[in-house]
Amino acid sequence: MQNKSLIVLNNHHQERNDGSQDVIQGLTNTPKSIPCRFFYDDRGSQLFEKICDLPEYYPTRTEAWILNQYAPEIAQVTGSCTLVELGSGSSTKTRSLLDAYTKNINADYINSCDLKSCKYLPVDISDGILKTSVLQLQTQYSSFEICGLLGTYDQALSYLASSLDEPQMIFFLGSSIGNFNQQESDHFFDRISQTLKPGDYFLLGVDLQKSPEILEAAYNDRQGVTADFNLNMLAHLNWYFQGNFDLNLFQHQAIYNQAEAQIEMYLHCQQAHTVSLDILNLQIPFRSGESILTEISRKFDLQTLQSQLLAHRLQPLKVWTDPKNWFALILSQA
Repeated sequence: MQNKSLIVLNNHHQERNDGSQDVIQGLTNTPKSIPCRFFYDDRGSQLFEKICDLPEYYPTRTEAWILNQYAPEIAQVTGSCTLVELGSGSSTKTRSLLDAYTKNINADYINSCDLKSCKYLPVDISDGILKTSVLQLQTQYSSFEICGLLGTYDQALSYLASSLDEPQMIFFLGSSIGNFNQQESDHFFDRISQTLKPGDYFLLGVDLQKSPEILEAAYNDRQGVTADFNLNMLAHLNWYFQGNFDLNLFQHQAIYNQAEAQIEMYLHCQQAHTVSLDILNLQIPFRSGESILTEISRKFDLQTLQSQLLAHRLQPLKVWTDPKNWFALILSQA
């Protein structure tokens, strides 16, 4: 492990993937789509932090409650290990885990007079929020060796597979797995299984199935923060690919597709026009009323998901939920 505050992963294991081909394919398909990774420039990350504080948006506070309640038990089950968080953002909820592992470190020191330390490796594609959170955490958790990994999930997992020998727990919170379709989640679980050594751990946070009214309210907040977050994706594309999306010509909507058990987030075009992305040499005609799918957020059945994890050589050990059974944490072992 290099003694750095930040490691840029696209300089290590693979050529930089800027998403060009995914954007071209998504915007030339029918229906149109944009990869959800383009939510997260610095402003998008800041808007998502605001979403997490909205009264309608239950997932963050519900998962945080579970972590506050059960982080000590998670730390006790796994023991001292390197903590790797995929999609860390501001690492706000993670502090419950860091606090619990810090108590274990201190207890080990008292019992053995040999000060042990853990590592925390937050992974994110937004360098601004990653740098800020790493610097804050380094001052708050002196028992931890903290180093941010700047890059995609695939880049991070490639780096970990070749660079990390000590026991680890990879965790993926916020039900971000819900943004993957079935094929993508199978690929993701394969990558996790290939990265972990036998005995290592995987902690997954998942949003559970519930009434459409609760779900749709969570993604169509009255303050319009989610709408701003969704529209900011177009601003990000404008900056990244020298585009001319007019954000005023698109409107946000999120609906619950009950047959697929998933929220679907759209940007609806309000009038016919053509958009250019100059770096991609791409012209995109839009019809009035045409929609862009920007995100899916699948909602899970616990038994089905545990069977899926087991099929990918990830043995579920323990499940923790909130009193309403709205959200769950699943701890698996390779």
